[in-house]
Amino acid sequence: MSGFIEGQCRSQVTLFPESLDEYVAEDNDVRAIDVFVDERNLSKIGFRIEPNATGRPAYHPRTMLKLYVYGYLNRVQSSRRLEREAQRNIELMWLTGRLAPDFKTIADFRKNNGEAIRAVCREFVVLCRKLGLLVDTAVAIDGSKFKGVNNRNRNFTKAKLKGRLRQIDESIERYLGEIASEDRREPKASKGKVQRLTGKIEALKKEMVQLKEMEDQVLSAPDQQISLTDPDARAMTSAGRGKLVVGYNVQAAVDTKNHLIVAHEVTNDGLDYGQLASMAKQAKEALGAETLEVVADRGYYDGSEVLACEKAGVTAYLPKPQRSGNQAKGLFGRRDFVYDPEKDEYRCPAGEAATYRFSREENGKMMRRYWSSACTTCSIKDKCTTGVQRRISRWEHEAVLEALEQRLDNEPERMRMRRQTVEHPFGTLKAWMGVNPLLTRTLPKVSTEVSLSVLAYNFRRLLTIIGTQQLIAAIRA
Repeated sequence: MSGFIEGQCRSQVTLFPESLDEYVAEDNDVRAIDVFVDERNLSKIGFRIEPNATGRPAYHPRTMLKLYVYGYLNRVQSSRRLEREAQRNIELMWLTGRLAPDFKTIADFRKNNGEAIRAVCREFVVLCRKLGLLVDTAVAIDGSKFKGVNNRNRNFTKAKLKGRLRQIDESIERYLGEIASEDRREPKASKGKVQRLTGKIEALKKEMVQLKEMEDQVLSAPDQQISLTDPDARAMTSAGRGKLVVGYNVQAAVDTKNHLIVAHEVTNDGLDYGQLASMAKQAKEALGAETLEVVADRGYYDGSEVLACEKAGVTAYLPKPQRSGNQAKGLFGRRDFVYDPEKDEYRCPAGEAATYRFSREENGKMMRRYWSSACTTCSIKDKCTTGVQRRISRWEHEAVLEALEQRLDNEPERMRMRRQTVEHPFGTLKAWMGVNPLLTRTLPKVSTEVSLSVLAYNFRRLLTIIGTQQLIAAIRA
């Protein structure tokens, strides 16, 4: 006796269960996956379920979808890894009926059924809504950067090319200086080093020619940016770490009750600016709500987006960023001028009235201009403006933004709720995906991949909240 738990001898005959079903417990997650996929009308969703009249029979979309849902639920996103798991994983053998497609077949299914897979993700949100797990009154919206299949060295922008060309010029000048120094020494001793430096200079000149050719392509591109590996990937700054990421910006609207993702979208725009109304409308439609409250951070702040939300029945909560150039100069900011809606005028820090003068269109917005005639004789003018008069611009729908600011002042806890709600799903997704979160290229394929990850996240949340047996019963109901 060794005193430790010992395994059985490998040569001992074992009587395995006669049925594969006996290996899978009644509360195993794969049973919920099996029921969920079987209950979907795949033809209506968009999958092609009619087999070809000739040729080798194909795998049924139901089998392939089960394989992918299981894979993303268990952090196995790669088609090659899924191929291996299908050959050795008892749960997958039970789920697919011991079918083991090759990796190319698995990858092609994801590539060719993107829209249908995204529809399955939306259907799962509908299921969550039927179960009463979604709050139809409030969601939190945020975006996060996901690294794409494109190295930073294979992404080119105008600024990056300019910086690299400057580095090459400096390197060539330094090498030429070293060659001149070597020439003043013993010729035989410095001959080898001179040859090495000459070779480096020639390589840099070739790179310079290539970069100048690339510069012409970058300048002709719509957004003056080119990615060689994934043409849709874009360089964007990750606000959390302040570093450059070449990839995609994933937008998500998250339920404030159970942290379920009710709507998502993949974009290669590095800014959240301009995404608020679109995400709010998608969330409102997914929840089937007549009105909705959305909370976002200051990166989404845009007057036109807030106005679009108001018109769509969405009440927005987000802080206003301080972008005043005057405050940076030590002058009075816009907040120091108080608007009187009854008199339609502003009261300046000196107590003078800045009255309405005229209106004009600026960047597609109708702006009203105000200023006071007392600016020229004001005793604190040097703290207000460097011009003749301090002129104030007011958007014709400025009242919508003032109401937004007042709402947030009355309910500052909304921003804390936003952090606790929407940052949790992104952290979970990135932890599941690993160091290289995205495996596919181009925007449509990445959108499909993210939809599978969102589906797996929501699936796991539902299993955690209500359990496997109740989920199966709810799907069948």
